[in-house]
Amino acid sequence: MNTKNADLSLGSGDRDAGPRVLVVGAGAIGGFYGAKLYQAGARVSVLCRSHFEEVRDHGIDIQSIGGNFKFLPEQVIRHPEEYQGVPDFVVVATKVLPEVNAVHLVRPVMGPQTAVVLIQNGLFIEKPFLEAFPSHEIISCLAFISVRRTGPAQVTHQDFGRLALGNYPSGASSKVRLLSQWFERGGVECEVVPQVERSRWQKLIWNASFNPVSVLGGALNTESILKQAELTELLRKAMREVLRLAGAGGYEFPESIIQQNLDATLSMKPFKTSMLVDFEAGRPMEVEAILGNAVRFAMEKNVPVPVLESLHALILSVDRKGRMGGR
Repeated sequence: MNTKNADLSLGSGDRDAGPRVLVVGAGAIGGFYGAKLYQAGARVSVLCRSHFEEVRDHGIDIQSIGGNFKFLPEQVIRHPEEYQGVPDFVVVATKVLPEVNAVHLVRPVMGPQTAVVLIQNGLFIEKPFLEAFPSHEIISCLAFISVRRTGPAQVTHQDFGRLALGNYPSGASSKVRLLSQWFERGGVECEVVPQVERSRWQKLIWNASFNPVSVLGGALNTESILKQAELTELLRKAMREVLRLAGAGGYEFPESIIQQNLDATLSMKPFKTSMLVDFEAGRPMEVEAILGNAVRFAMEKNVPVPVLESLHALILSVDRKGRMGGR
C-alpha cells in the first residue's frame, strides 16, 4: 500500500487548494457525496454517461434536508481518458453490477499516488481493485443514507448521510483521515473504522435481509415489512445466517444485534430499500454484490444458509425477468 504524500498538501488549485477528486458515476450516491466534497472546497470532477449533457451544461441540483444547492463539477467527462490532470482520489459510486467494469473505468486516470475510494454496496467488492492496483490505497466506504436521483441532473437527499470508511482490508491511513476531514468539512458525519471489512459484514446483516424482502414481499417499505410478523421472522432468520457467515470470516457479532437492527429500523421514518428503488425504476438490482457473494462464501466455508440461498434465487429470478423487460 502506497501512503506517501498523504498530508494536507494533497491537491492544489483554485478551490482552497483542495484535493483533486474524480467521481465515477454521478447518480444519487456519487452526485450527493461528490457535491459534499465540492461544498467543502475540493476540486471535484464527474464521469457520467447518462444525462451527460445536462450535467455538463447545468451541473447537478442537490435537494437536501440540509439545504438545497447547485453542484458545478470542475470537469464533466463521458470517458475516463478525457480527464485532465491526475486525481488524488477516484471515488467509485457506480452500482455493483456484473456488466459494469469499474476497474476498467478507473485505470486510465490512476496516478502513482491516486487512492481508489469505493462508496458502494455489497461484500468483497474491493477485491477486483486490490488485484488491479496492488500498490495503491483502496479506501472502502459504507454510506448510510436515503438519497435518490429524481431528475436528469437532480439528486434528492431525504434522510441520514453518515459514512464509515477505512483502508481495505483493514487500517486507517493518513489519506483515509484526510478524506474523512474533507467530507466532514462538507457536512458529512464520518467514522474512520480500523476494520472496514467487519463494518461491511455488519451492514450486510440489514442489507441481505431487508433488501430482497422489500421486493419479494410486494414492493414494501420498511414499516410495511415490520408490520407483518411472518416477514419480521424471515428477516430474523436471514440475519442469523449472516451472523454465522461473518463468524466463518473471522468477525463475531452478538445475537442481540438482530433486535437492534429491527428496533432501529422501526424507529426511522418509513423508507424504501435501494433494491426496491431500483426495482420500481426498472433498473438492474445489486443482487450478486449483496446476496450472491455471501451465498458463494457460504458454499466455500460449508456454512448452511438456506434462507439466504432462497432469497438469492428468488430475487435473481426477478432481476433477470426485469432485465428482459418483463416487469
